[in-house]
Amino acid sequence: MRFLFLCAAVMIGNYWQDAPKPAAATATSAADAAKVNPVKPTPVSLASGKKTYGTDCAMCHGKTGAGDGDLATDMKLTLKDYRNPDSLKDISDGEIFTIIEKGKGQMSGEEGRLKAPQIWDLVNYVRSLSKK
Repeated sequence: MRFLFLCAAVMIGNYWQDAPKPAAATATSAADAAKVNPVKPTPVSLASGKKTYGTDCAMCHGKTGAGDGDLATDMKLTLKDYRNPDSLKDISDGEIFTIIEKGKGQMSGEEGRLKAPQIWDLVNYVRSLSKK
């Protein structure tokens, strides 16, 4: 009897461990697009965004924003090249904020880990990558 219980517990544990995780947000709303960035892209904001980018984003998006980070390569993901001005021209700061906060596709969001001003700094930094 203990053996059957143990087998059932292992099978249930494996099921829950392998259960698919809910997908991150995949779309932004008109309200997200209308959000105005309250943080000016000052040297302080850009330095803060660069620091956060280096620890939280570069593994996928690459050190320079080329979309060639190690994790993206390993996962065979095709990401935007943020160095190209066209890559974000149709995306508002508010939409970028929401994607960073909530996540998109396989990208997990930073909600609960970063405060709004930190996310806005990150938006400013990502925007600056195409100007270098």
